[in-house]
Amino acid sequence: MPSHTNRILDVAKKSVPEGTYTVGLGLIVSGITAYGFQILAFRALPKPEYAALNGLWVIAFVLAPGFFLPLEQEVGRAIAHRRSQGVGGGPVVKRAAAAGALLCAALIAFVLLAEVVMRTASDKGLADSMFHGKNVLLPCLLIALATYAVQHLTRGTLSGNGRFGPYGMILAAEGIYRIVPALILYAAGVDNLFLYGLVFALPPLFASFTALWRQHGLMEPGPQAPWSELSTNLGWLFGGSVFAQMLSYAPVMGILVLANGKAEKELAADFIVGFFLARIPILLFQAVQAALLPKLAGLIGSGRHDDFRAGLRKLLVIVVGIGILGVVGGYILGPTAGEILFGDKFSLGARDLALLAAGSGLFILALTLAQALIAVMGHARATAAWVMGNVAFWAVAVFAAHELFLRVELGFVAGAGVAALAMAVFLGLRIRKGIPEEALINFVDQIEHEQLEI
Repeated sequence: MPSHTNRILDVAKKSVPEGTYTVGLGLIVSGITAYGFQILAFRALPKPEYAALNGLWVIAFVLAPGFFLPLEQEVGRAIAHRRSQGVGGGPVVKRAAAAGALLCAALIAFVLLAEVVMRTASDKGLADSMFHGKNVLLPCLLIALATYAVQHLTRGTLSGNGRFGPYGMILAAEGIYRIVPALILYAAGVDNLFLYGLVFALPPLFASFTALWRQHGLMEPGPQAPWSELSTNLGWLFGGSVFAQMLSYAPVMGILVLANGKAEKELAADFIVGFFLARIPILLFQAVQAALLPKLAGLIGSGRHDDFRAGLRKLLVIVVGIGILGVVGGYILGPTAGEILFGDKFSLGARDLALLAAGSGLFILALTLAQALIAVMGHARATAAWVMGNVAFWAVAVFAAHELFLRVELGFVAGAGVAALAMAVFLGLRIRKGIPEEALINFVDQIEHEQLEI
């Protein structure tokens, strides 16, 4: 009996792509610690300072994954392609490191220039708009851009070399390096905003060092890597990634920008914690990916394309189901869960949480369709759909209902819905022309390794 069980386990392990479990575990730890950090910061900081800290969170997670995640994906793809041909990927890493350094420097220069221009034009800089005037968070943003540049390059190098154990470790380690200091600060009663900003900004660098510990053979010599080896579509990937992250965090940006007066800025903190609570379906979405994608990959590998399309439809149905579950759960259980996690200061209502969950569900649907569209070389159309979603969000958020929360919530639902609809239309037009097997394989690979930054 034990030997029979072992054989079953061996077959199960062989059917799952290498690294699925370790990367999945890293994602789980990353997600849980992200929520833990939010809970501790909300309980420790005054509401205006908590809202300011999340201004840092949002800008960093729009700019860093927006620009560095496509670079990570292309580095991983290029190194893996070289490995399949028995060619060293060291030159690719060096070329990507140069690109990442230039990109990081450009982003830092852009942030500093935006601060100067905004302050010159209106006496209010970037810190006033997004950080509620807390200038101490500006250096934390610059540090975060540099540390995430290092981490995404490290992640691309590890995944391209098939080092999925360290890749999962880097995801988990970042969260642990963030939650432990935050817990110490909270236990000691420290409410220094700059320290919490550093706790957010520094962990990606420490996580990279941890993942690289005792790793060898990541920089094998090989032929010189031209810029074109990274990707001819890297520009569209940058655009799509940035606009996707912007739409993902549009409600928080909308609250921070549209809130007027001290009272509304204090309410912004309540909205932000509700927004993160409503994003729990994203964690469920990542779990579904980990469970279904290996099966889809196996169907393609065995040539069962009809079964693959049926499995893809099942994935989309489950995505919609997760969205509906999030809306119902947000309305019925959301306020109670918010009070349990965030304490008596939590005050967001059932309607607000349900609308935010609806926007998150539609965003997940748009993300899944976007990954399929990119897999069939629809990079430009995917980017256009994300732009349309952002335009729809701001149009509704600015001109809709008078109530601040409702404006932003309706804008999120409209923006994510428009993006999902546009992706579906573009993908349908592409499917009618026929999709080669290589594109189907690319699709599975795309959604298997696309990580949404919580």
